[in-house]
Amino acid sequence: MSSTAQAAERSVAVVGGRLVTPEAVIEGGVRIEGDRIVSVGDVDAGADTVIDAEGRLVLPGLIDLHGDDIEGHLHPRSGARMDIPLALASADRANVAAGITTKFHAISFELDEEADRSPELAATLTDAISEATDLLADHRLHARCEVTQTRCVEAVLDVLDNGDADLVSVMSHVPGKGQFRDVEAFREYYESADEHTAEEADEIIDERTDIPMATIRDRIDRVVDRAHAAGAVTASHDDENPAEVRRLAESGVDITEYPITLETAQAAAESGMTTAMGAPNLVRGGSQWGNLATAEGIDAGVVDTLVADYHPPSLLASVFVDTGESLPERVARVSANPADAAGVPDRGRIEEDKRADLIVVDREPAPTVTSALVAGRPVYRADATAGGRR
Repeated sequence: MSSTAQAAERSVAVVGGRLVTPEAVIEGGVRIEGDRIVSVGDVDAGADTVIDAEGRLVLPGLIDLHGDDIEGHLHPRSGARMDIPLALASADRANVAAGITTKFHAISFELDEEADRSPELAATLTDAISEATDLLADHRLHARCEVTQTRCVEAVLDVLDNGDADLVSVMSHVPGKGQFRDVEAFREYYESADEHTAEEADEIIDERTDIPMATIRDRIDRVVDRAHAAGAVTASHDDENPAEVRRLAESGVDITEYPITLETAQAAAESGMTTAMGAPNLVRGGSQWGNLATAEGIDAGVVDTLVADYHPPSLLASVFVDTGESLPERVARVSANPADAAGVPDRGRIEEDKRADLIVVDREPAPTVTSALVAGRPVYRADATAGGRR
């Protein structure tokens, strides 16, 4: 029997939970036929598989638009390379355990051998993600294009021509701009985080400051135009001033990631862009680099989605940070909102006819996923009863 036929015959009921729907938190359950939710609320437990939530929260599966944690699985230490299938499988399990059922891997098309990055490695990872068939979550590609490097621009254009990218972001890690407005901060980052020597960091500074801004903008426009032609969503990275973000919006960029200042985030909102901020920023209580705090952006009403960035567990943890909003509003920021922004509106909500990506969550002592379903299929269980104990 084919997997499609099996899915069509499979029924699952999640019962006894507190369901976080788009409008409210309600008592009840969810019935699933195949890969779709068919009823919400009072459901019949007579299904092929029944999952008892035991009073826990039931949330839509989380959607991460920007997570670069695959790099840590591929290179657990600088220069210590693991096989790509092993890295992808371990990242898959780690993300599902963190509640992420749709993952946009933020693969960096950047030439930086000391940081274990190259456009060739990025292309190899892209192929592995595109061809994988035995993973638990829905894995997609977010191609991060370093527009200061011609090789990287051409590599991303090739990926787009092949139809492999679902989301493309343009970034220009230029000293004195964006995340690295302070040249010394740029030098310190590349010396410490990526283990460059001082001389190598200075070479990077010289290389990237030699590129005229007009050239960078031309490359951005080229990537954005090709992405839209390929049906991919586009994003910009570390936008630092309102004028620049307005220009990006006029160029067709859909999402601004990690705007540096509140004024920039406000300009993005006024321009109709989606604003994505880091969940670790919210969970930790501020930006690692002294930039806009996610909490400040939320207070100002300009943060639409949160992303896992480098730490998948923070995406679920962010839901339980008190922002003065209702639980459904906080959940939407990591489910329905990123689904809409990424052009996958069939998921991210506990509603009839939506894709059945669900997680059961125990809030205490820390937010923990006890069960996960992807496209109606139970793929993960990690509660005390799994081992026969309470």
